[in-house]
Amino acid sequence: MSIMGLKKKQPKTFKVKVITMDAEMEFSCEVKWKGKDLFDLVCRTIGLRETWFFGLRYIVKDTYAWLKMEKRVLDQEVPKEDPITFHFLAKFYPEKVEEELVQEITQHLFFLQVKKQILDEEIYCSPEASVLLASYAVQAKYGDYDPNFHKPGFLAQDELLPKRVLKQYQMTADMWEEKITAWYAEHRGITRDEAEMEYLKIAQDLEMYGVNYFPITQNKKDTDLLLGVDALGLHIYIPDNKLSSKKSFAWSGIRNISYSEKEFTIKPLDKKSEVFKFYSSQLRVNKLILQLCIGNHDLFMRRRKVDSIEVQQMKAQAREEKARKKMERQRLAREKKLREEAERAKEDLERRLYQLQDESRLANEALIRSEETADLLAEKAQIAEEEAKLLAQKAAEAEQERHRLEVTALKTKEEKRLIEQKMREAELIAVKLVEDSERRSKEAEQLKQDLNEAREAERRAKHRLLEITKPSYPTTTSYSAHQPADVGDLNLESGSFKFDFKDTDMKRLSMEIERERVEYMEKSKHLQEQLKELKTEIEALKLEERHANMGIPTNETMEFDENTYTPLSNLNLQSVTAKTQVAFLEEL
Repeated sequence: MSIMGLKKKQPKTFKVKVITMDAEMEFSCEVKWKGKDLFDLVCRTIGLRETWFFGLRYIVKDTYAWLKMEKRVLDQEVPKEDPITFHFLAKFYPEKVEEELVQEITQHLFFLQVKKQILDEEIYCSPEASVLLASYAVQAKYGDYDPNFHKPGFLAQDELLPKRVLKQYQMTADMWEEKITAWYAEHRGITRDEAEMEYLKIAQDLEMYGVNYFPITQNKKDTDLLLGVDALGLHIYIPDNKLSSKKSFAWSGIRNISYSEKEFTIKPLDKKSEVFKFYSSQLRVNKLILQLCIGNHDLFMRRRKVDSIEVQQMKAQAREEKARKKMERQRLAREKKLREEAERAKEDLERRLYQLQDESRLANEALIRSEETADLLAEKAQIAEEEAKLLAQKAAEAEQERHRLEVTALKTKEEKRLIEQKMREAELIAVKLVEDSERRSKEAEQLKQDLNEAREAERRAKHRLLEITKPSYPTTTSYSAHQPADVGDLNLESGSFKFDFKDTDMKRLSMEIERERVEYMEKSKHLQEQLKELKTEIEALKLEERHANMGIPTNETMEFDENTYTPLSNLNLQSVTAKTQVAFLEEL
């Protein structure tokens, strides 16, 4: 047995893990498979027919490379791991996504890849465009906005905006969600593939969309630059500015691109234009640049030719599929609308039924309450009727009492007026009596003075007469005896003495004084009686008024002492009368 027979058999297959933007797959590949075999297997598995945009990318020595289709997989610098990991990604980008991307799977893969590049800030996007793109991404994921289902916070776990945008503004996650939701609510009725296509249509207008950047240097100047390769051509950038190119070469204006080790030469189609050369230090990067240039140029030329039979069939099928889906969506929309209308009608009927049941229950309860209320109202009506009778009776009594009080008040007012009038009259009489009394007193004083003077004159006359009638004066007696009896005047002169006396005048004066005294006493007595009657009437009226105010019937009488009330005018009259009487008694 030879040693060659003891050699271990080599494995015929190896394992591969392929990661797409939304799935992971594992395959068992044969050792002899080329890159195209594995790529076609992946495309068949995911149902992709637009294969010319995609490729299998892997990482080698911190740089990425694309799996070559014409070489065996294991003969390339793929990672030495089990399973070997590849990423199925878009290698070339279309110029106009709406015209070139036919299949929905192609649109979906592009949408996921471009969205990741924007969120990872590989493609610069303004904050406003970021919010709009996020709203389309939400529409593609959640469908139409439903405020009953999409409550605040439903986007908390979704990554929708670049971190640069979140840091640029002092806004909370809730505030960003509110802005995104406002746009999201405007996209009602847009399907998932339409929302993804709208996302790509906005993204393709971004400056960094579909551009692969590579560091380069210019010939002999050792100046750091960036080379950008995209679907439209080659662009030269300053490293600090990836948005606007310093110089551009469109594919339609490039005649040839040559590569020699580290040197690239771009020859313009216009021979008068200057040839542009640049250098790249890494051989692996140079090969990648060349692959991207060739692939993008081929697609550029392909777009400007008539579509192949396969592409035409794909577009026709896509149109038919879109038309079918559109009709299906319309049918579903009509069915949904009818179902919603039926559900609304059902809900309305159920709500109406519940409402009628509630109304019936409420009506029964109201009926029971109304019966109870009727009984209660009947009882209250009876009580109210009795109270009304009682109130009517009390009202009548109150009316009678009011009438009586009015009559009493009128009577009291009239009596009060009469009393006041009598009091005023009594006061006038009293004043008059006082004046008369004072006048009489003065007259009495004057008379008393005259009487005293007369008495003094009489005394002197008598004394003189006695002197005359003495025996030593006989002539005087004889003269006196011959005087007439009715002579009232006696004139005696003796030097400076003169006497005039009339006895008849004295008598006459005494008689007049006595007569006036008697008349004055009668008048005073009569006036005192009138004052006493007036006082009695005043006391009676005051007593009746006091009883009326206190509610005591007026027909009842109260005893009182006459001595308790003595008017001031009466007292003055009595005192004046007493003085006058004393004066007259003294005169007598």
